Amino acid sequence: MTKVFIDGSAGTTGLRIRQRLSGRKDLSLITLSEELRKNTDARQEALNTADVSFLCLPDAAALEAVSLVSSSDTVIIDTSTAHRTADGWTYGFPELTGQRAKIASSKRIANPGCHASGFIALVAPLVETGLLKADVRLSCFSLTGYSGGGKKMIAEYEALDHPSLLNAPRQYGLSQSHKHLPEMAKVCGLQYSPVFCPVVAPYYAGMEVTVPLTPSETSASPDQIRDIYRTYYRSGLVFFREDADESGFLSACALDGRDDMEISVYGNEERMLLVSRFDNLGKGASGAAIQNMNLALGLNEAAGLVR
Repeated sequence: MTKVFIDGSAGTTGLRIRQRLSGRKDLSLITLSEELRKNTDARQEALNTADVSFLCLPDAAALEAVSLVSSSDTVIIDTSTAHRTADGWTYGFPELTGQRAKIASSKRIANPGCHASGFIALVAPLVETGLLKADVRLSCFSLTGYSGGGKKMIAEYEALDHPSLLNAPRQYGLSQSHKHLPEMAKVCGLQYSPVFCPVVAPYYAGMEVTVPLTPSETSASPDQIRDIYRTYYRSGLVFFREDADESGFLSACALDGRDDMEISVYGNEERMLLVSRFDNLGKGASGAAIQNMNLALGLNEAAGLVR
């Protein structure tokens, strides 16, 4: 039976991975007691004993964890930012051209960032097919539920006496140095990172990423882009939806609790909106990690996932 270890199982992503795997009969979870959870020797043994080890840790701790792995057989899936643009690591977005096979043969897989996943799903196919040039200047607006901020932010939002400022959406990443920007540019093959406007809002989970386009960025029509998406996303957990319009609205929590991603195109020849919607804890984190694990183990990539 395949042995799985989650290093950082007490965090939001780790808990969600554990929840998703708990009903699997083909896997055996290696668990550490509370007193050993941060013990280096115990973690090292678990990391090297497991067939697959998930790193659900801050960047520095993830780097340390990788240094503890001596087994050449253990598949490491890092959900932190530490290895997403690093040499020797495979970027874990299977729906990109050729990426599924790379993940299936890799022992070092970097799980994508949540905002980055939505942006890459929209932009990478258009760069690949030449509808967007590598030197295009893009912008990106992204709404996320507060669970994306981890246990501390969840506690802040759910406290009965939380500050009134938390009752409205809050923009962040104001310095334009958000940690997802490097992977957004590199994976899409862009020379420039987008102007990025992430917003956290007072709801638990769900993400909506929007990339606006005008004739200044592309000569393609909305129908041309729709055709690209229909062809590009024929397998995996990303799917094109012709029209997700909810009476003139699009809710960011429409795919809450799921592990797939919906993409759609709105607007007209002069002003287009490319939109991806998914659960920031699903295809934006733990769902993607399990999808990558399934591929690395030669299993159906959607095994144990909700879609």
